[in-house]
Amino acid sequence: MMDAVIAAGERLAEALSEENEALAALDLTRAAAMATRKMQASDAFAAAAAAASRTNSRAEGQMRATAERLALSLSELAQQNRKLLEAAIALQSRVIETIAGAARPFASAPGYGRAGRNRPPVQAAAMALATRA
Repeated sequence: MMDAVIAAGERLAEALSEENEALAALDLTRAAAMATRKMQASDAFAAAAAAASRTNSRAEGQMRATAERLALSLSELAQQNRKLLEAAIALQSRVIETIAGAARPFASAPGYGRAGRNRPPVQAAAMALATRA
């Protein structure tokens, strides 16, 4: 049973590592394409770990050392992935803000509008951004 957990963990580590490489290179298209693979590997790892837990499987001897190294590696890769994803989201946010600012209609000259009141400032239309990490 622990063999399945370790195999699933290794696939997850590989997926995280590849996505981290793409994110570090700011290849966001490639990183986004890897998201499905990472989620599938994560789900498989969680299912294998849950199955091992239900059957009270434990890693012994050399397998325990392998499992401990894998756990440490996954922890480091996940932390790096989180930082790289946060940086990529911040970058994308700045790009969207720049585009939205450039797309604003030209504001009319300051002055008075109807009934002698100041003209209200022109505002960009509301936007929403959804991400899944």
